[in-house]
Amino acid sequence: MLYGATGFSGKLTARYLAGVANGARIGLAGRSPERLLAVRKALGPNARDWPLIVADGSDPSTLEAMAARTRVLVTTVGPYTRYGLPMVAACAKAGTDYADLTGEVMFVRKSIDLYHEQAVDTGARIVVSCGFASIPSDLNVYQLYRRATRDGAGELCDTTCVFRSFFQGGGSGGTVASEFETMRTASSDPEARRLMNDPYTLTTDRSAEPELGPQPDFPWRLGRQIAPELAGFWTGGLLWAPHNTRVIRRSNALQGWSYGRRFRYSETMSLGRSFAAPVASAAVTGAMASVWALGTRHFGRLPQRWVKPFAKPGSGPGEAMRKRGHYTVETYTTTTSGARYLGTFAQQCDAYDASAVLLGESGLALAFDRDRLTELRGVLTPAAAMGDALLARLPAAGVSVSTIRLS
Repeated sequence: MLYGATGFSGKLTARYLAGVANGARIGLAGRSPERLLAVRKALGPNARDWPLIVADGSDPSTLEAMAARTRVLVTTVGPYTRYGLPMVAACAKAGTDYADLTGEVMFVRKSIDLYHEQAVDTGARIVVSCGFASIPSDLNVYQLYRRATRDGAGELCDTTCVFRSFFQGGGSGGTVASEFETMRTASSDPEARRLMNDPYTLTTDRSAEPELGPQPDFPWRLGRQIAPELAGFWTGGLLWAPHNTRVIRRSNALQGWSYGRRFRYSETMSLGRSFAAPVASAAVTGAMASVWALGTRHFGRLPQRWVKPFAKPGSGPGEAMRKRGHYTVETYTTTTSGARYLGTFAQQCDAYDASAVLLGESGLALAFDRDRLTELRGVLTPAAAMGDALLARLPAAGVSVSTIRLS
């Protein structure tokens, strides 16, 4: 069941599923039957018989009825902090597997606090952040862990994800709304702000986490400080790092800290090696850190009329611009034995088409690859719930994944 099928990301996900999910029983859900019908008609003959389900987040009974009739529910309805918890509640109660596109730390934290134990009891997998946030980052670390384990090279230590190549043709209203919701939540709640500044906000047991020193969300580093292969490059802050880094640390904790007790993780973006790169690196990192610090403290004071034009629901870059998009993620790690590895994760599309592929494949994995899923239940990360299943099925979906040993 695809909930939010009439929104920008929902339509992209529905189109992807219509193209690849022959034989799967798929339903489209949302508030408006007329808009759902229009979406289904646009999908062509493969979706002709897909059922249309009217469900509204303001009426939890409709969500419970929807969750009770499906094996896997994927949702694109955000901002998740504002609209997502009733859907998590319905799936946790019904024992229905769930996947979303959230990039909101406090939504995940609230889902854990309110529904993790119930989902464990009912057998539901509540898998968060199954799109561009955070599958490329999460699966890259997971495949490095698997490779190092096979090689007998020890546990992962310093690990850095570098977005080496990235082109995005603009943002969607939903993405902007999610970022605004994150800052609004933190600026109105000192406890939420404290949690969001903790690198282990999403861990299973805060007291069990090792003290590894500062792990800044927006590190400013020379490439050679990350890996010799990046000598001459400069790196800078990454907007989605505060969310992704905490998801990856939760993946480690959910799997019994199998990545390692000395596992330190950060994310950054390559800004090239030209004479202007040091200036760009400092400017980007400083801007990211400043916007985050100020936004999480003072965003709630901004008049809503200043905010709404940037967070228009259903808006996003056009198809021609999306087709020009691409990204390549490189993750470098050093293990306890001194071995060095590089993991690569890439797609030849922008973040929105990428999210449609990744969310769609996550839903299909939860539905059809159950023999490859882990035994974990509750509020999970992609790697902890279905790391092997995704690594097996994503290459056929046009995703490039690989690992190599560097030394």
